Amino acid sequence: MSERGSYDVVVVGGGHNGLTAAAYLARSGLSVLVLERLGHVGGAAVSAEAFPGTGARLSRYSYLVSLLPQSIATDLQLDVELRSRSVASYSPTIRDGRHLGLLVEHDEGRTTQESFRALTGGDTEYQAWQGFYAEMADVAARVAPTLTSPLLTAREMAAGIEPALWTALVERPLGELIEQRFHDDLVRGVVATDGLIGTFADLHGPSLVQNRCFLYHLIGNGTGEWKVPVRGMGAVTDALARAAVAAGAEIRTGAGVSAIRTDPGPAAGAEVTWHDGEREHTVAAGTVLANVAPWVLQILLGGEAEPTTKPAGSQLKINFLLSRLPRLKTGVDPHTAFAGTFHVAEEYDALSAAYRQAAHGQVPTTPPGELYCHSLTDPSILGELASYGAHTLTYFGLHQPAALFEIDTEARRLEAVRRAIAAIDAHLMEPLLSCVLTGPDGELCVEAKFPQDIEADLAMPGGHIFHGDLAWPWASNREALVTPAQQWGVATELGSVLLCGSGARRGGGVSGLGGHNAAHAVLASR
Repeated sequence: MSERGSYDVVVVGGGHNGLTAAAYLARSGLSVLVLERLGHVGGAAVSAEAFPGTGARLSRYSYLVSLLPQSIATDLQLDVELRSRSVASYSPTIRDGRHLGLLVEHDEGRTTQESFRALTGGDTEYQAWQGFYAEMADVAARVAPTLTSPLLTAREMAAGIEPALWTALVERPLGELIEQRFHDDLVRGVVATDGLIGTFADLHGPSLVQNRCFLYHLIGNGTGEWKVPVRGMGAVTDALARAAVAAGAEIRTGAGVSAIRTDPGPAAGAEVTWHDGEREHTVAAGTVLANVAPWVLQILLGGEAEPTTKPAGSQLKINFLLSRLPRLKTGVDPHTAFAGTFHVAEEYDALSAAYRQAAHGQVPTTPPGELYCHSLTDPSILGELASYGAHTLTYFGLHQPAALFEIDTEARRLEAVRRAIAAIDAHLMEPLLSCVLTGPDGELCVEAKFPQDIEADLAMPGGHIFHGDLAWPWASNREALVTPAQQWGVATELGSVLLCGSGARRGGGVSGLGGHNAAHAVLASR
């Protein structure tokens, strides 16, 4: 282990963004040290044997990739395969006692059109769907290429988007746009869910956080397609770590950072103090890149842990390992229905009802959520279980804010899981738990993660998966864009400390953008 006492750059946090920054900077000849408190790198972008003894390695936290630009993969020569799912989504619903469903193909064609027609009684909603997403594709084509460049202003970005659409998408609540364009309750809900992933919001809320979340879910690589990383999310992390180390970056795990001190004088520079479990170390840095949430960074800089500004997550993640896929009451082949995003209780009115209940401190009676069966796209994550017809199933529940589970914690957790499974079971011919494998320990292979678990496991404050509310991926028209850090959206109040994680402008999701942009700000300053 090197005893070097100073580095050009010290990266605090070895998540995928920190590794991205380290790879770029080391490839440019800078000395780089990455400090990660856990025993492994990757943060939320990891694969793990969640059910010991089964051999199946699940993407335990983050699970799909859309926002990682191809340019980053090319620049860093990442050996990563992102595989398209054969189906975009399937959404079951119950109307007048009849079990119906909406199937949207990966490449929309006759089957998708016929599914819309069977659900809605005509072609009007499908035509509206096609028109709406054609417009969203135009927005994505405008925004996506700017994510790896210095920030545009809102005025500059708006110049490339039809004015009425800009107003509806950026200046007015998302709910208004959805209600204007669509009339079917289920179709509206399927559209709306992209504004609520990991975001506790009213679709008509004035903060427009739901609009920003919606935009990020549609712009990845100009298509918005969410892909499955082959061999799990850990494959992305492993590729980034290899790129960083090959370029000369040093990575130390089990290194918990306790303080960052900056030079009070005019000269740039900082010191980072960390502990390896046995003794304390202090290392000097020309620049510190903070791949931690901004709320955590303020504590490391000597500030107070201010509860009023602490982010709060809003999701329930449940990992299942199944002996077989359950049959559906609609009669659709489960290998088709679960191949994409399987929407559960995500009709538009159901989303609003669940939000209202959660906002009043109640666990939603019928919680909305989404299911993903990654093993249909990538059987390799199952190991030997693949030959026995086993499958993974991941549930991501909406409108489950952390505050719900701060009182009567265990009882509320159990009730939230029970209600989530009941919402799924409403569409199945057999109970979901009857399809769940029993592990070598005799326990059902079911793992639930609440916001508090995310905070405990990954040090994401409040379990917020984006490190805080997402920002628009451009600057306001009055924003100062003088320094490289400001221009790249990674500035803090300290010149020697930059954001490089999900809390940076254009952060959020497994994208590498926070790391890419922080690295380019450092290089532009030299």
